[in-house]
Amino acid sequence: MNTPFNFDSPANRKGTASLKWDKYKGRDIIPLWVADMDFASPPAVVEALHERVSHGVFGYTVPPDALGETVQTMLSREYGWEIEPEWLTWLPGLVCGLNVACRAVGKAGDGVFTFTPIYPPFMTAPPLSGRSLITAPLQLHGDRWQMDLEEVEQVITPATRLLLLCNPHNPTGRVWSQPELEAVAALAERHNLVICSDEIHSGLVLDKDKRHIPMAMLSAEVAGRTIILNAPSKTYNIPGLGCSFAVISDRRLRRDFRQAMNGIVPHVNLLGFAATQAAYEHGERWRQDLLAYLRCNRDLVLRVVDTMPGLHSTAVEATYLAWIDARQTGLQQPAEFFEQAGVGLSDGAAFGLPGFVRLNFGCRRELLAEALQRMQNALDLLRI
Repeated sequence: MNTPFNFDSPANRKGTASLKWDKYKGRDIIPLWVADMDFASPPAVVEALHERVSHGVFGYTVPPDALGETVQTMLSREYGWEIEPEWLTWLPGLVCGLNVACRAVGKAGDGVFTFTPIYPPFMTAPPLSGRSLITAPLQLHGDRWQMDLEEVEQVITPATRLLLLCNPHNPTGRVWSQPELEAVAALAERHNLVICSDEIHSGLVLDKDKRHIPMAMLSAEVAGRTIILNAPSKTYNIPGLGCSFAVISDRRLRRDFRQAMNGIVPHVNLLGFAATQAAYEHGERWRQDLLAYLRCNRDLVLRVVDTMPGLHSTAVEATYLAWIDARQTGLQQPAEFFEQAGVGLSDGAAFGLPGFVRLNFGCRRELLAEALQRMQNALDLLRI
């Protein structure tokens, strides 16, 4: 595929202290686990970092005024969502935001609800904050995962104060529709829940007939009980620069969130600010080419995985993550099995659903094809 940006170009990450690659240092294992792409970041981001580094002074840095305006412009352009600058709170990471939200809402012992399977910090943040974790499983209907809100009504308690939502959803790749989001909002209103919506993959919607809807856009009432968490890190592949933000329109909720940060949350580093501004201002052409490349990778994974005995992957509407059902293989530890075959995947047990694996297809296609072939070969040998 011809694009201005060459996503097929190998990026050697060995020897760079990469979390993703160093996990298997010295072993012939292709790492397709943690949500970190192998692509170089947009040229505009690299240039902005060079310019900032050339200044040579790296002191304490506040969020630049222009950055708030840039985020406002991006949210308006992408979603038609108009926000005020004072609604923004900057964070050194989205996981940090999940933990702050748990501390900011309710009191010790209160309940925090989320759906499973889910990105593991959703399940660890409540107990780390002295809250009680409450979960209900997503239901697989045909090829799509769906929320069962009747089940939620059965498991939440009068002490439940917070609902953690992931949209687009990690690991299933769902883009929740407006009716689905409205149903969640209605549930939150009935039970007086605050909603914390992780929207870090919102820039990675792959299906052209789907669109991301920020939860806070549904209505002013919904916005008043909502904390939106977002970041450029997944979309522009800059997670190592640690720059995220919360959007909170309600003054009291914003105050409680910021108070929960006091003394425990460090400031965002200056390079994170520089990269974020460059990504949102000048990274759109790169993002569109990335989406085209990821769509082809996604289609390759779905096509090939569904030919493998015992494996099935459901629709991936967004993200660069495929959620693969390996239960029909009979393997007790499918992630360990594929690791022994030379492919490092995320274990579904960590997401609350054993028997599944998560595959990161944010890499050059040649490497992805090799990984899929290794998986196929290992399963073929299993059947002999």
